[in-house]
Formats: sequence, structure tokens, C-alpha cells
Amino acid sequence: MSYDVTAVRAQFPALRAGTAHFDGPGGTQTPAPVIAAFTEALSRPLSIRGAALPGEIHAETIVGDFRQALADLLGADPGGIVHGRSATQLTYDISRVLSRSWAPGDEVVVSRLDHDANIRPWVQAAERVGAVVRWAEFDPATGELPAQAVGAVLTERTRLVAVTGASNLIGTRPDLPAVAELVHRAGALFHVDGVHLTAHEFVDVERLGADFFVCSPYKFFGPHHGVLAARPELLETLRPDKLVPSGDAVPERFELGTLPYESLAATRAAVDFIADLGGAAGGRRERLRSAFAAIGAHENTLLEVAEKALGELGGVTVHSRAAERTPTLLLTFEGRDASDAYRFLARSGVHAPAGSFYALEASRHLGLGADGGLRVGLSPYNDTDDVERLLAGLAGFLG
Repeated sequence: MSYDVTAVRAQFPALRAGTAHFDGPGGTQTPAPVIAAFTEALSRPLSIRGAALPGEIHAETIVGDFRQALADLLGADPGGIVHGRSATQLTYDISRVLSRSWAPGDEVVVSRLDHDANIRPWVQAAERVGAVVRWAEFDPATGELPAQAVGAVLTERTRLVAVTGASNLIGTRPDLPAVAELVHRAGALFHVDGVHLTAHEFVDVERLGADFFVCSPYKFFGPHHGVLAARPELLETLRPDKLVPSGDAVPERFELGTLPYESLAATRAAVDFIADLGGAAGGRRERLRSAFAAIGAHENTLLEVAEKALGELGGVTVHSRAAERTPTLLLTFEGRDASDAYRFLARSGVHAPAGSFYALEASRHLGLGADGGLRVGLSPYNDTDDVERLLAGLAGFLG
């Protein structure tokens, strides 16, 4: 079945405002079914989870449906799906728990390619216990982070390696299975920031080799919170700080306080919305596989149009060059500030933000300092008209 972007766009009320959104890497717009699920959850009886009264049963059902939906999305075990306020918060939580077993001289590996949320929690945890931080460097000329670059800094003292699934700045997708093989051969754990990857690719955490995988539903049409996926048996070995009366079963052990049931219901709806985009039949996991194939083909078609036109514009440098990457472009302009381009485009209703987007180490490694560039991120609701408006705007900015 062909991908009907017009039908997809019709389900996003925010698009009626007329803005061409290229800010998906920072957060997507929300489709009507997700909004409806949020409202529906709050419209029915709702109370602390239980099995006797309607409100208790409703809450229990929402949580179970959420865990199963995210397990289907990520190829994970629903018993290892943890809700958190954000991917950053979840990474800090896991870093604090894991670092309790680290000793002076132990080593942690982080990469220059990553969002700071997959760098600073590990660096700070290592500093607290006297562990050594080693850096895996990506090639600024190609944007590539080869598995060998990670392997080169692994030793018998490596305890954890943190690498992004896809750069939120330039889109680079490292070969995670190859990295995971090296990490596990060294006897270390592998933490993957999948926030940017999950919005564009059919994820299988087992195939990727991730021991811990975090993502953010608001990057794929859901509400603002974070999700951690890990094997339940691995989570069983970890003892986070928690209140004495609170449940100690996994995954609840890692979830502090009452869960935001309405957000969990909306997240389940977001997964179902994606699953329907491929037009396939079958179970949710297989429908998601078909949907991401359709989404990828659509986004890559638009990306090819944009890249070809950008190559014909003088004075533009495209820093997104890796062979495997998401439909994300980082642009800088000869003699012009990216922030000026952002403001120029905004005046014509095109939203392509400028900055380093918390990928500070990557921006510096590219020679762009803290300023970064103009980021163009394609999403499933972008269409040819959006791209034409972007390109016309950039031509006007440079003209």
C-alpha cells in the first residue's frame, strides 16, 4: 500500500496552523487519536491501581497496555519497560545505581557523537567514584562512528559503554550490533540512547545488543516522558533508592510515585497510530515493521529532494554525511549565522531550529563550537510542499 501523506497530515490538528515543521528531532506534533486517548483516560473512573473498583482496574489496564505497546515497539520484554519523567532522568537514575559497584580505576566509555544526556550522567557518575572516562571519537569529515573507534578504548576495566542509536544533531547511525559485540566481549554493559533512532527505525533491542535502551515518546507523536527498556532479569540485579512501602517488583521498582496514567494511555495510542501507517494486517509488532518501512521510504524520498537542492545552493555546508543516518540534516552557511536562517524561515512559517541541541560535544568536534547549525529534521507528516517551502526560504535567505 502506498504511503498517503495527505491522510496522515489530516490527523494532526496542529498542522492546520500552516507551519512547515522540520523540528521533529526536538518533538513531533500530536495526532488526534493520541489526544483522544489522553482525554479518554481522564474521562473514565481513575484511581490508584488495583483489581476491585472500576477506577483501579482502568489504571491497571492502562499500565499493562502501555508496557505491552512499548515492548512491541522496541522488540523488548514488557516486564522490562520502565516509565520515567524523561530519557535524561532515566539515564541519570541508571547511572547512579550502576556506579555504586564501580571502583577507582574502573572505566566508562562515552562518545563525542552523543546528546549530553548520554554523556554527562556517566561522566559525573565516574567522577564521583574515581572511575576513568574514555572517549570514542567520531570522524568529523564523514560523521561516522565506526565500531572500531569504540573497540579501541575498551579494556578489561571497562564497566559500561554509552553510545547513541542515532545522532540527534547529524543523524549518524552507528553499527550498534557491532559495537555491542565488542562491548560484551569486554565484559561491559551497553547503554543506548535511542531517542532519535526510535522515531525513524524499526527497533529491536535484542538485535541491537542494548542492555539498556531509552527513548522519548514525544519524539514519535506521544506525550512528554521517557521510557527505559531492559531485560527484567538485569533489572532484578539493581537496587535503586525507593520508599520502603513502595512496590519492589520489577519494573515498578524503578518508578517513583503514582504513574501518569493519561500519558501512558496516550503513548499506547501513539504506538498504535504508527502501526496503522503501513496499512498491514497482523499483530502490532508486524504492523510496526511494515509502518516503519513505509515511513522510511517516504522520508528518504523527501530527503533526496532536499539534499539535491541543497547541493545546488552556494554557500551551504551539509554536515550530515554518514552512510547510515536518519533523515536529519545539519546545515551551516558561509558568512551567515544559522540563527539568522532560523529567524528568516520562521517569518514564512517554516520551523527549522538552530543550535547544538544538547549535542554539545558533537558540535564542538565538528568545529562549530556551541552554536551548531540549522537542523532540518523530516517527520512522517512532512510532504513535498513543506520541502519546497524550506528550499525556497533558504534560497531567499542566501540570495
